[in-house]
Amino acid sequence: MTDSLLSVTAHDCRWEYFRGTGAGGQKRNKTSNCARCTHEPSGAVGEARESRSQRDNRELAFGRMARSDKFQTWLRLEIARRTGQELQIQEAVERSLHNVRLEIHNDDGLWTIVDELPPEV
Repeated sequence: MTDSLLSVTAHDCRWEYFRGTGAGGQKRNKTSNCARCTHEPSGAVGEARESRSQRDNRELAFGRMARSDKFQTWLRLEIARRTGQELQIQEAVERSLHNVRLEIHNDDGLWTIVDELPPEV
């Protein structure tokens, strides 16, 4: 057995079940077989309503959540944090921000380069 760096399971998610809409008759109106999976740390959501089986819809919803861009971004950052690479990433972002030029509209309607951010109102 290998030690895993990170494990996300269905128990780590919030689950919601609901009834589907549209054609399907009495069965569709009586059973809550549609599933929505929310991974709260990342904010990623997966939803499925294709199958008549709640179990199948759970699997589809979890897979969609896990493949979402939001979850994948969170996963990369979480792995970087756990492996100690988070500081390197933050330093690279800081270096990149030195090349950013901020411009705002001044009172005359012209674009002006700003050296410092204006105080928040």
